[in-house]
Amino acid sequence: MNLNKMMSKAGSVIVTVTVFLFAFFLIVDYSMCSYFVCLILPIGFIMMTAGLHGECEDDRKVAANIGLILAAVYATFIMLVYFSQLTTVNNEQLNEQAAKLLRFDKFGLIFNYDLLGYGVMALSTFFTGLSMNPRNRTDKWLRALLMIHGVFYFSCTFMPITGMFAKMSSGGDGLGGRLALVAWCVYFLPVGILSLLHFKKR
Repeated sequence: MNLNKMMSKAGSVIVTVTVFLFAFFLIVDYSMCSYFVCLILPIGFIMMTAGLHGECEDDRKVAANIGLILAAVYATFIMLVYFSQLTTVNNEQLNEQAAKLLRFDKFGLIFNYDLLGYGVMALSTFFTGLSMNPRNRTDKWLRALLMIHGVFYFSCTFMPITGMFAKMSSGGDGLGGRLALVAWCVYFLPVGILSLLHFKKR
């Protein structure tokens, strides 16, 4: 049994399933389940990224190392964000100031940390894609999707600095934000699928 291959494939499956479920729970507006799914996604993402890291060639190791380290940073931010929603925010009575900071739907501090986390994830996919040496059409598509995803770093990092999300907290039902996240899921779902196909072929 090739444990490396098995773990890499398992990570790709976790990414695929959790991204699909995340989109589903966003559409039906079931926030607690979407938060729980987001606790699992980073684990699969690290496993998938580690698999791509492990098979890259020596002259691409620096890019692969950067991608893997950034994957761990992303996981740290995201798991803290959504664990806080499932525990502190869900189980405790928060005063108004604490709610503004900690409730995800208030577009405050915790929401900004979430965006920063996904911005770091975008950087991770860019460097991971950069480390790949495509050998077939599947690999070429996967590498392209990973590297293009890196563009999300700029919007995730700099849009919160403008204060536009803080203005959203004063009104609206968050439908626009949910649709944007569903669109991200539609983009990222093929990454998990193509990664699984990649590891099967390897």
